[in-house]
Amino acid sequence: MNEATMANENVSVIFKVYCLTVMTLVAATYTVALRYTRTISTEELYFSTTAVCIAEVIKLVLSLGMLTKETASLIKLKATLQEHIFCSPKELLKLSVPSVVYAVQNNMAFIALSNLDVAVYQVTYQLKIPCTALCTVLMLNRSLNRLQWFSVFMLCGGVTLVQWKPAEATKVQIEQNPVIGFIAIAVAVLCSGFAGVYFEKVLKSSETSLWVRNIQMYLSGIVITLIGVYMTDGERVMEKGFFFGYTPWVFFVVFLASVGGLYTSVVVKYTDNIMKGFSAAAAIVLSMVASVILFGLQITMTFASGAFFVCISIYLYGLPKQDTSRLTWKDTNLEDKQKLISV
Repeated sequence: MNEATMANENVSVIFKVYCLTVMTLVAATYTVALRYTRTISTEELYFSTTAVCIAEVIKLVLSLGMLTKETASLIKLKATLQEHIFCSPKELLKLSVPSVVYAVQNNMAFIALSNLDVAVYQVTYQLKIPCTALCTVLMLNRSLNRLQWFSVFMLCGGVTLVQWKPAEATKVQIEQNPVIGFIAIAVAVLCSGFAGVYFEKVLKSSETSLWVRNIQMYLSGIVITLIGVYMTDGERVMEKGFFFGYTPWVFFVVFLASVGGLYTSVVVKYTDNIMKGFSAAAAIVLSMVASVILFGLQITMTFASGAFFVCISIYLYGLPKQDTSRLTWKDTNLEDKQKLISV
């Protein structure tokens, strides 16, 4: 029994590491590719609201596919959809909350990366980590010890060092407004912290399938993003077309946004939002390395120092439980020895 339990634990650890690794790579690639599509070349810049909407549609299709695989029967699939989608308006309403917030966050990311370079975006966006930690404490009644709080802020400091003196940015061929970019990223940070923790609470408060929850959320997301397309770019979309300005790179960004969204929900289900934040921080370092290769940025001492602090903070966050057990074991041994000496 013990060996079987250990095997299951090992499998779950491998699965978590796999999900976090893929999510890290996707997040790093997504940021660089998105910035590229919004600032390089392009006389015919695509509508970002349509990209967000298409990503929601792809997420819905992929989630339906995963639910089909999970139920392993069209009859069971129909029954599941009937029970949780068509006959559960309250649940749909509950999941519409993160749908709205995520829709705002995704649109803000496009606006921010259209007006700020990758370095400034990445630094400021890391404020989502303490924001998520605060929401975790308030909404999930979870407590963080001093070392965890220290590691959270050390991570933010490390990321700041990574971006402290970025080299010359990519040649930008569109006008940029830093004020709009900062406002957009501030809104995105607040949305990320709240929506992530809210969705985690919904996922972990019931036995409902992850893919059912995703379908509920993405159905609302499609409606909300379509409204966003109409309100923001309605006239231009009607004039030029829904897919105006799309290139293979744009479709690649949409694909990454879709896959990243699904992996985010898996990570939230099986780990927690703070670990998701640390995965994103590691993605920052990778995206900067990609910038060196693609855009010729030069690594400085501040970059190396920041990367070191990021790695240390990730290590420290994983220590508390293990270290506590070790300290307790040593303390009990010391107490036993003292008793033997006194006897």
